[in-house]
Amino acid sequence: MTEQFTTEFVSDGTWSEESDWEILDLEDGGDEDSHAAVPTLAVVGRPNVGKSTLVNRIIGRREAVVEDVPGVTRDRVSYEANWSGRRFLVQDTGGWEPDAKGLQQSVARQAELAMQTADAILLVVDAVVGATATDEAVAKVLRRSKTPVLLVANKVDDGRTESEVAALWSLGLGQPHSVSATHGRGTGDLLDEVLAALPATPREGIPGGGPRRVALVGKPNVGKSSLLNKLSGGERSVVHNIAGTTVDPVDSIVELGGRPWRFVDTAGLRKRVSHASGAEFYASLRTRSAIEAAEVAILLIDASEPISEQDLRVLSMVADAGRSLVIAFNKWDLVDEDRRLQLDREIDRDLVRVPWAQRVNISAQTGRAVQKLVPALDTALESWDKRIPTGRLNTWLKEVVAATPPPMRGGRLPRVMFATQAATRPPTFVLFTTGFLEAGYRRFLERRLREEFNFDGSPVRISVRVREKRERRSR
Repeated sequence: MTEQFTTEFVSDGTWSEESDWEILDLEDGGDEDSHAAVPTLAVVGRPNVGKSTLVNRIIGRREAVVEDVPGVTRDRVSYEANWSGRRFLVQDTGGWEPDAKGLQQSVARQAELAMQTADAILLVVDAVVGATATDEAVAKVLRRSKTPVLLVANKVDDGRTESEVAALWSLGLGQPHSVSATHGRGTGDLLDEVLAALPATPREGIPGGGPRRVALVGKPNVGKSSLLNKLSGGERSVVHNIAGTTVDPVDSIVELGGRPWRFVDTAGLRKRVSHASGAEFYASLRTRSAIEAAEVAILLIDASEPISEQDLRVLSMVADAGRSLVIAFNKWDLVDEDRRLQLDREIDRDLVRVPWAQRVNISAQTGRAVQKLVPALDTALESWDKRIPTGRLNTWLKEVVAATPPPMRGGRLPRVMFATQAATRPPTFVLFTTGFLEAGYRRFLERRLREEFNFDGSPVRISVRVREKRERRSR
């Protein structure tokens, strides 16, 4: 029940009883379960059988890109899911083809890797089309796997299609589970079966929780792929001086500071998502998904050019997603003294929304100062994960409010009764008050909170719950 109330109280609203405080009065490490290693469910199958639609249905939100053409999904993308109080990761994969060549071969390789590392697998088959030669080839591979496999017959929208499902027993993977990912038919029963198949923890050999996830974001041709290649020590991403070389997110495990990190090189964003079309539209959506799936973003800005509207648009995407942030000013080797002075003025003017972001000056091409990214990432992630004890938080808050009371509203002085940290990732605080707090005062509290508890590199969210008036409560 705690999760339910926490979600409700994160947004502004009202409170009526002091017992409401106890719901959010979490002890140290009260949300450690959110950081614990969770098992992974891989969703595989041939192209255009509805894998991404099913993923969206399982996670309960529209994140995986869906279109009625094959091949939209190319990369392995992980999403967090929760069913009946159990958390797990869902890994969407590109369509698997046994004899794929070129780009499709890379897509198939990613799907095979998902099958090898997952704790359970959903093989999705189009029930309308029936078992194809590709389905039989995938099933042959999965029958040799020691990982639990559930066969899903998708697009079963009515009873007429249901009669076709029995033919899928021929794949040798046991009972087919009939679902309609589009309409939600049968997905609840399927998820019950998924929970029964998933182990309580990831299987042995898979690192608990996995490497920290880093998204490389920025406008086109700012040096994201060059930085990834420099960090990984190889040609992991295609690099060209033509903007827009990267379309799909490129996922790499990179050893930095003696431990692995998962870097995702994303497509550069030229336009607003609503104005983009074709491949650029999907690149924008995948970049947004990569930011959502990451824990920290490295925003690359070309230091040799003025900060642009595109830079600020990407910055807003990261801040709105609540991710920790490191801003890397790339191409620093091209910056002279005059440009440095101009850049300082641009930072003060344009980056006022994220004064808390860690900043590093680098050159991806020469490797200058790229080693400074690791301590900046560590600081940002430590702040993002930080929890402040409730007692210490309220002692600090009383001192701050006593020294600088909130501005009066309607001739009355709002009182801050109690505060608690409702969540981490990003740190989210809820204030129980007797009146509304002005936005300016909330910014003041955020600034003082950062000064006291050091949230460098992470956004901080503050919500206010105003006590109901007595006449409303008596009703």
